Amino acid sequence: MELVALRTFQAVVEEGGILAASRKLNTVQSNVTSRIRRLEEELGTELFFRKGRGIELAPSGRVLLEYARRMLLLERQTTAAMRQVGESAGELRIGTMETFAALHLPAALKAVRAAHPALELRVQADTSAALTEKVLDHKLDCAFVAGPVKHPDLQFEELVVEELVQVCADGAGPQALPLIIFREGCAYRARALAWQRASGQACADVMEFGTLEGILGCVSVGLGWTLMPRRVVERSPLAAELVVEALPADVGRVPTGMVRLRDARPIAALKTLADAVTTGA
Repeated sequence: MELVALRTFQAVVEEGGILAASRKLNTVQSNVTSRIRRLEEELGTELFFRKGRGIELAPSGRVLLEYARRMLLLERQTTAAMRQVGESAGELRIGTMETFAALHLPAALKAVRAAHPALELRVQADTSAALTEKVLDHKLDCAFVAGPVKHPDLQFEELVVEELVQVCADGAGPQALPLIIFREGCAYRARALAWQRASGQACADVMEFGTLEGILGCVSVGLGWTLMPRRVVERSPLAAELVVEALPADVGRVPTGMVRLRDARPIAALKTLADAVTTGA
């Protein structure tokens, strides 16, 4: 029984069909169909009921799904363990929010590099929601996200508390202006929308950007408003053109920290990373 066949079977179940699974796996439908057929032949049972153009999981398929998930999880854990051979060698995959990367990550990565020089560091930026999912899927060893994070399989360690402020251009106000923020899944976006409703502002359009520079650049010329950590605004080259306004604590204070799998084996470099963030905060 090949892992690729189990991965294909799981994709068909989770995506709800052959076509959707082929798109997720970046392959053609015929490959998916042949893998499922070979798996059924190998196990000697039907895994799906074919109903016209659709499919439905058969009883034997439901049993296999549970075992497939366990085996694929074990495969990801094994791969991760092999990448993290030893305390200071291997690969460390780190996820981060854009704002956290700007404020805290450079010094923290420098500390890890000094303490674990043989460790290969891989960093990717995304929203808090997307990063959390990647940790759950074993695609990241840790991620720096806005909290709190409550999930039975995850451990969240608060490292800093960021102060969010309302930001607009000098001479402009947020009334009826678009909210300019990161895409769906950004924790600041959710807080900004909640603050917009709570403060009685009209819900204007939302403009999405993928970078801090893009957001603050558009805000600085009066195209909209945003919520951003105070320190990000203060360090921006556009700071002189921006006006900040403090927010109530329930909106403005954001616990931020490291999220990782609760049952993952301890990695010395992660402690070095977390300690460097709290020391430099």
